[in-house]
Amino acid sequence: MSSFSYRNGITSKGVGMKLDNYSSKSSSSFKSKVQSTGSSIRRSSTGSVGGGSKDDSAVSGRVRVAVRLRPRNAEEMVADADFADCVELQPELKRLKIRKNNWDSDTYEFDEVLTEFASQKRVYEVVAKPVVESVLDGYNGTIMAYGQTGTGKTYTLGRLGEEDTAGRGIMVRALENILAEISPETDAVSVSYFQLYMETIQDLLDPANDNISIAEDPKNGDVSLPGTTLVEIRDQKSFVELLRMGEANRFAANTKLNTESSRSHAILMVHVKRSIKGRNSSLSTESTGKTLKAPIVRKSKLVIVDLAGSERVEKSGSEGHTFEEAKSINLSLSALGKCINALAENSAHVPVRDSKLTRLLRDSFGGTARTSLIITVGPSPRHRGETSSTITFGQRAMKVENMLKIKEEFDYKSLSRKLDVQLDKLIAEHERQQKAFQDEVERIALEAQKRVADAELNYADALEEEKLKYQKDYAESIKKLEEQRAEKQEKHGQQKVKVGPANDGIDQKSNSELSTSGEVAKIKNMHQNEILLRKAAEAEVNNLRNQLTQWKKTEAARNDEISKLHKLVEDEAHQKARLEEEIAILRSQLLQISFEADRTRRNLDIGGNGELSGSLDSLIPQVKHQQPRDSGDGEKASMVKLFEQVGLHKILSLLEADDADVRIHAVKVVANLAAEETNQEKIVEAGGLTSLLTLLRSSNDETIHRVAAGAIANLAMNETNQELIMAQGGISLLSLTAANAEDPQTLRMVAGAIANLCGNDKLQVKLRADGGISALLGMVRCRHPDVLAQVARGIANFAKCESRTISTQGTKAGKSLLIEDGTLPWIVQNANNEASQIRRHIELALCHLAQHEANTKDMINGGALWELVRISRDCSREDIRTLAYRILKSSPSFQAELKRLRVDYG
Repeated sequence: MSSFSYRNGITSKGVGMKLDNYSSKSSSSFKSKVQSTGSSIRRSSTGSVGGGSKDDSAVSGRVRVAVRLRPRNAEEMVADADFADCVELQPELKRLKIRKNNWDSDTYEFDEVLTEFASQKRVYEVVAKPVVESVLDGYNGTIMAYGQTGTGKTYTLGRLGEEDTAGRGIMVRALENILAEISPETDAVSVSYFQLYMETIQDLLDPANDNISIAEDPKNGDVSLPGTTLVEIRDQKSFVELLRMGEANRFAANTKLNTESSRSHAILMVHVKRSIKGRNSSLSTESTGKTLKAPIVRKSKLVIVDLAGSERVEKSGSEGHTFEEAKSINLSLSALGKCINALAENSAHVPVRDSKLTRLLRDSFGGTARTSLIITVGPSPRHRGETSSTITFGQRAMKVENMLKIKEEFDYKSLSRKLDVQLDKLIAEHERQQKAFQDEVERIALEAQKRVADAELNYADALEEEKLKYQKDYAESIKKLEEQRAEKQEKHGQQKVKVGPANDGIDQKSNSELSTSGEVAKIKNMHQNEILLRKAAEAEVNNLRNQLTQWKKTEAARNDEISKLHKLVEDEAHQKARLEEEIAILRSQLLQISFEADRTRRNLDIGGNGELSGSLDSLIPQVKHQQPRDSGDGEKASMVKLFEQVGLHKILSLLEADDADVRIHAVKVVANLAAEETNQEKIVEAGGLTSLLTLLRSSNDETIHRVAAGAIANLAMNETNQELIMAQGGISLLSLTAANAEDPQTLRMVAGAIANLCGNDKLQVKLRADGGISALLGMVRCRHPDVLAQVARGIANFAKCESRTISTQGTKAGKSLLIEDGTLPWIVQNANNEASQIRRHIELALCHLAQHEANTKDMINGGALWELVRISRDCSREDIRTLAYRILKSSPSFQAELKRLRVDYG
């Protein structure tokens, strides 16, 4: 019996069966499978991401490939008039056929098939718009055109559409979409436009800048071109002008295949920076005790690549310098094809450094970007070979899986500007209050001086009036006394002429003297009153002077207060400097945490992919032995520095904080620290494991569940920690978390933790009793490949431990606990899963189960025997293939069943 494999539309060569003979049911199921996969990836990629670090929220996204057919040109209408097109499209089935001859053809399936009548708008909506929407959501994106020269790549991507707006290409439409969605007040869009010509990078917006170097971030491997011109875009008109200027500087030549053949790869990079409304991160400062709200921004990048066309020199007629250009183009496209082949085959080495083109597209294939590839073909039968090569390139690209990630970070520049504005406002307010205070003091002083002057003047006038009044009264009194005296003297003279007694004159004289002395006493009293009034006036003047002195003292106190305010301003300036230092420290710590998270994830991936080596007794080594032990001195020093700056106990105490954001940040830091084997013992001794389990029990936050489960998975790599986790009811908590979770990443972390615990021989019975096997089986509802891979790994670990126990106990052990819990149907169903990481674990689990004779009856009834036969013949791993073959040969039950079915297995 000949076997037949069909994947991503590729027809196996050497097989007598044709794709057209497949039943309609088979083709429709394949089509629905591709569509459902694409839709699920789209939903995952646009999900929101929480917290500071986003590494734990990566989702899988396959490279999407569309094919577009160019209509016949004038030359082909004449030269190929008697021949049919070599390409036949079936857009409703998303299929394409390449005719080998009049009676035979090869059929391929793509994500989209666009006929020669497809409009530019239709091409943009099915190829580019999903990528642009992902870029607006914070993911990186790539749109690339590949095909033979003259098949319409530049028309599809770079057409400006000035004469006819319907003819606008993907570049123009993508910027229209982005500018329509962003907010000019809070968001920013900037572009750079350059070409890769003869393995040199040249700036299309500054032709003099013709030798730009590529820079790579040593921490995350991001590629950037710091030497290119970066222009901020505010409106569509300015962007079209930039495109026109860039196209004018691009190299082109006249060949037999195209009158304006592009001789370079043109790359447009669009950088989008968007602020997330309603999302701030609380940063507390110990010196001020205040909480600052740092805005969070998403930075994404859209890369649009117009590749130069592949060509054969004998057909294009290139010679001289044009021949050298064609050689350089073909070499770079060949390097790109090798990278895509390596990624499609899951090769351990991807030759990204063979060309600058592959280095620039490092993130687009096998990286973190959402990638759409449009391959352009022509209908001419003369170019059937080039068309077939282009189709093969697209088919291989469809096998490449990217891990989409959102890049979020704190906007420290915005926070610094906000603090500067607040400080300027405080200084201006202080200066205003100081000036108002000085004006008030001056006003009060002037008013006091005026009141004192008025009082002195009023009292001086009053004293003068009193003095004049008393002088006048005194003069009038003297005058009256003199008149009275004169009258008395006159009367006294008349009395002397008269005859009378002498004593009468004496009496009258004494009466006159008495009257004069009374007047003098009255004048003295008036003078005394005048003196008293003057003293009262002087006392009032002294009182006013005392008030003035008091006001001057008040002014001095106000001056002291002004000095204190000056000092407060200086303190605010010092506080700003300290705040900037704290921001720098926090940024360094966040970068360190992000770096540790990336390295931890890589270590976990290495641990998950390396468990199939070795023989039967050691096929699945403990994950803890897979952790790299040669971490660099720089990484260890950075972790020691993190402990010194923050302190483990302080980090663990934040797990119980009231603020949810603080708890999320704290549990992420603990998870990153737990990835280091040297830190795990310290975390457990400080109570970190208990705190993580408490978070799983008490918190309802999905992010906390995801990161806490990841931290527990890291700690579960140690055998001592595994026993502690089980003793504290960890498997029950993980099972409950798995039952309530819906997020694939949370389920992946929980499944990874349970899978690590499944690798401990001593915990098998308790793990099953606490619901560990049931939890693994329940998580298959998610259907996410990463979750299924961890479930398969846990089942393989459990089966390995059972096999090891049976080898020591002989025939004493009974049927497998896995079979009793009903995992066998799922194992058989996924034994030939398309995902290699799932398939390898399942194949290994089947081999371990088959080693025990007590399991053979259930395996035969459940269809596992046929999977073992397939594994022994078709498994890609020689060690597993040999193991399955040996088991089938040594098992009496399997041999008897094969003989019953008349299957010759020699």
